[in-house]
Amino acid sequence: MNPNVVVRNVERAPRDLLEGFLEVDTSTVHEAMGRFGFVGAHIRPIQQGARIAGSAVTVLVHPGDNIMIHAAIALLEPGDVLVVASTAPSTNALYGELMATSTVARGGVGLITDGAVRDVDAIRDMGFPVWSQHIGCQGPMKTTPGWVNIPITLGEQAVNPGDVVCADDTGVVVVPRQQAAEVLEGARKRTAAEEVVRERFAAGELSLDVAGLGAKLAELGVAYVDRLDDPPSG
Repeated sequence: MNPNVVVRNVERAPRDLLEGFLEVDTSTVHEAMGRFGFVGAHIRPIQQGARIAGSAVTVLVHPGDNIMIHAAIALLEPGDVLVVASTAPSTNALYGELMATSTVARGGVGLITDGAVRDVDAIRDMGFPVWSQHIGCQGPMKTTPGWVNIPITLGEQAVNPGDVVCADDTGVVVVPRQQAAEVLEGARKRTAAEEVVRERFAAGELSLDVAGLGAKLAELGVAYVDRLDDPPSG
């Protein structure tokens, strides 16, 4: 691991790309990326109905210590997302209402963390979006140096500074900055194709026919019977 550092300069995705990702949900982004980028089901929203897309400002902290998050907040630019990982599991709350207030003032649009947050009622009332692994009232220390804007791992996903982070009620997906334009184009195409399928389903057509799944079942050898003890039929 590198010496404890705070990296000031981060190359971010263009604002129009970030705004484009707000038009598509995380499931579609995940599919458009070849089913990569999901950080894992253990990191969940503390609110409902929020959707964000922003550039990652990454933080790696030691368990139960949030001093480096304070350092990261000072570097935030409008449209940034704080992405905080810990070197080991901890349920100490590393983030609360006052830090959220400061994050909003700097233009930050959300927090993603494998740690814990507190003051969730106040943070919800603020309308500040948070996705975390834990919620708890036990506070942090501010004594152990860590790292800001270095590559980290959050859950099952690598996150580099400046990567595009998309989050909604379904989960959190990380898109490598260099692939963001391509992934957004793919997500938009998937959204348009799904709208056509949605209209066909609403008209009464079945997925077995529209997606060819009936033929797939036959290919797999699935038989239809009226009763369990009946002989199989086509």
